[in-house]
Amino acid sequence: MLKIEVILGENDVMGISEGLKKIGIGGLTVSKVRGRGKKPGPEIHASKGSEIFVPQFSDKYHLEVIIPDTKEDEVIGIIKENGRVGKIFVSQILRAIDIATTAEGDNTI
Repeated sequence: MLKIEVILGENDVMGISEGLKKIGIGGLTVSKVRGRGKKPGPEIHASKGSEIFVPQFSDKYHLEVIIPDTKEDEVIGIIKENGRVGKIFVSQILRAIDIATTAEGDNTI
C-alpha cells in the first residue's frame, strides 16, 4: 500500500476527486491549509489601494489517499492531469487496520 499526499496551490480538488472515482479509488481526505512555497502569495491592496500587503501564508489544499501499489502510476497521472500547481509525495504504508471490522492490509482500502 502507498500513501499519496498532494499539496495544491489552487483548488483543483474536484477534478482530481472525479478522476480517482473513475479508477475505483473511493477514499480521499481533503484539508484546506495555509502555507508558503517558493513564490510569495499575491499582493493584497488595503486602505483603498494606498497600501500593499504581501501575506506570509496563502491558502492551499492538502489531499491524502491510500492506494494499492499497482495503482501508483495511474493515480499520479490523474493528479498531474487535473492539478495545476503543487507537489506530490509518495510514501510506503507498513500496516493498515480497519477499526470497525478489524480487517488488515489491502482489505482496509
